[in-house]
Amino acid sequence: MNRRRVAAVFVRIVAQFRRDPRTLALLFAAPIAIIALLGWVLSSSGTTTAHVAIVNASGNPAGDAIVLKLTTALQGQPRVEIASDVHDAATARQRLIDKQLDLVVTVPADFTIQNRKIEVTTLGLNPAGESGVLPAIQQALIGAVAQEAGAVLPTIERTSVYGSPDATQLDTLAPVVVGFFVYFFVFILTGISFLRERMGGTLERLMATPVSRGEIVMGYSLGFGFFATLQIALVLAFVIGRFDIPSLGPVPAFAIGLGVKTIGSPLIAYLLVLVLGLGAVSLGIFISTFARSEFQILQFIPIVIVPQGLLGGFFWPIDQLPSLLQPVARILPVTYAIDGLRQVMIAGADLTSSAVLLDLGVLAAIAAIFVVLAAATIRREVA
Repeated sequence: MNRRRVAAVFVRIVAQFRRDPRTLALLFAAPIAIIALLGWVLSSSGTTTAHVAIVNASGNPAGDAIVLKLTTALQGQPRVEIASDVHDAATARQRLIDKQLDLVVTVPADFTIQNRKIEVTTLGLNPAGESGVLPAIQQALIGAVAQEAGAVLPTIERTSVYGSPDATQLDTLAPVVVGFFVYFFVFILTGISFLRERMGGTLERLMATPVSRGEIVMGYSLGFGFFATLQIALVLAFVIGRFDIPSLGPVPAFAIGLGVKTIGSPLIAYLLVLVLGLGAVSLGIFISTFARSEFQILQFIPIVIVPQGLLGGFFWPIDQLPSLLQPVARILPVTYAIDGLRQVMIAGADLTSSAVLLDLGVLAAIAAIFVVLAAATIRREVA
C-alpha cells in the first residue's frame, strides 16, 4: 500500500468537503440542531399542565367523601389543574371532546366503601400523550385513602371517548405512520426525479417552448402525483387490509397487511393522505431548485422532514410542546394530516366534521402555496 497515494485521496476528500459548506453544515450543525430540538421538546413535555375534572356520579356520601379527598390530593400535585366548574359526566365528556380537559375522574354510580372503583376517561385520539398524567392520578388516589385504617385501595378503570384504552400501539400509531411516511417518501421521490429532469436538460428545453412555467409545474405535479396516488393507495390498503395465507407445505401460515381497524371511512382517510401527498410533490419540486445533486436532496431531510416528525404530533400532542414551538407546529402539513387521520380512523369523523374540513383545507392551501413557489423558482433557475 502506497502511503502517498492514500494521503492524496485523503487530501482530496478533505478539500471536497471544505468546498461544500452545505455538506459541512449537514455533518456538524444539523445533528446538533436536531438533538437540541429533541431535548427542548423532551424537557418541556413534562412541564405541561393537565386539566382534570372530578365528577361524582354515585350521589352518595361515600362518593362525596372520595371526591373531596381526591380533589385535595390532586391540588397538591404539580402541573395538575382542577376544573371546579364541572359537576356532571355529560359536561365533562363534552369538555373532553372540545379539548378543554385532558382527563376526567369519575366516581361511578355503583361506588361504595367496599366497591372502590374509579373511572379515568381520556379523549383517546393520542393515548400515548394522554397517559402522561395517569401516574399523578394514581398517586393521588392512593394518598386519598391512605389515612383511613384498613381502607381498600381504589381500582382504576381506564376508558376513553374514542377508540379503546386497550388499543395496541399499532392501532394508535397507524394514522401517524401513514401520514408521516407517505409524506417522506413522496417528497424524496419528487425531489430526486425533478432534479434529474433539470440536470438532464429536459426542463431547460421545455422552457424554450411556449409552455409556461405554471403549466410545467402543474404537468410535473400531475405526473408525480399520479404515482404518489398509487403509492398512497397501496400503503393504506396494506395498513387497513389483511389477507391471511394458509400454510403451504413447509411454509407456515402468514398474513399480508396489518389489519388496523378504522372506525371512519377509508376513502376519507385516503383523501387526507392524497392531499398531503400532493403537497409533498409541490414541496419536492420547490426544494429541488436548491440542490445540485441527489445527495443534496437528502440533505434537506433533517431540515424539512425530521422537524415535522418531532413537532407534528407524532410523539407528543401539540399543546404539550414548548410555547415557542406550538405556532411552528401549527403551520406544518404533517400536523394537520395526523390530526385528520386520527379524527377519521379513531374518532370516526366524516366530511361533516369541522376539524376534518379544516385539516383538508389547510393541506390544500399548503400544496397550492408550494405550487406557486415552485413556478417562481423555475424562472430563477433557467434564466
